[in-house]
Amino acid sequence: MKWIKPLLVLMILGWVVIVAIDRYLAYASSTSIYEDLHTLPHKRAALLLGTTKYVAKGRQNYFYLYRIRAAAALWRAHKVDAIVVSGDNGTRYYDETTAMYRDLIRAGVPARYITRDYAGFRTLDSVVRAEAIFGLKDYIIVSQRFHLERALYIAHAKGQQAIGFAAKDIPNTVAAYRMKARELLARTKAFLDLYVLGTEPKFYGKKERVRYRR
Repeated sequence: MKWIKPLLVLMILGWVVIVAIDRYLAYASSTSIYEDLHTLPHKRAALLLGTTKYVAKGRQNYFYLYRIRAAAALWRAHKVDAIVVSGDNGTRYYDETTAMYRDLIRAGVPARYITRDYAGFRTLDSVVRAEAIFGLKDYIIVSQRFHLERALYIAHAKGQQAIGFAAKDIPNTVAAYRMKARELLARTKAFLDLYVLGTEPKFYGKKERVRYRR
């Protein structure tokens, strides 16, 4: 059939574009990601990006667990003086933000220095709102490296001076492969959001004060 060859060409070109965007985002953000706590510069605040605490059948989500541990480590090492937790709170039964808030308190971070962003429905929302609502511009983003690459690219495209602290990953697992496959499409969507669609956060709202440790 005459349409098969053009379709295959379009599919190949589409895949090339997706891979090119993926590699470009990774390269563009690589020098802004830290894995060693000792070499990480001090910033006034950290933005902890949310994910679900549990996966299927109530099993622990280790991406979540290691992000909490990374953010708590920043606090204990005096690398930050405040933490903004940003996650999805789309329904009364799903609240990433409150879960992170409570677990950071359990990890030793005082509640008064944790600020909650309930409208972090997507990474773009969390990053844009970090500055627009909470006044963060020069700060640390906490997540796994594969996620940080996209988050930092968005932050830098918005004129922010963010750096990233990479939480522990769970390489060579089904969950890791699934997340990285999802990330391929998420990076393409982020690129389109920034340069084609002009996507804005779902909500803005009034500015909120972040309390910093003295």
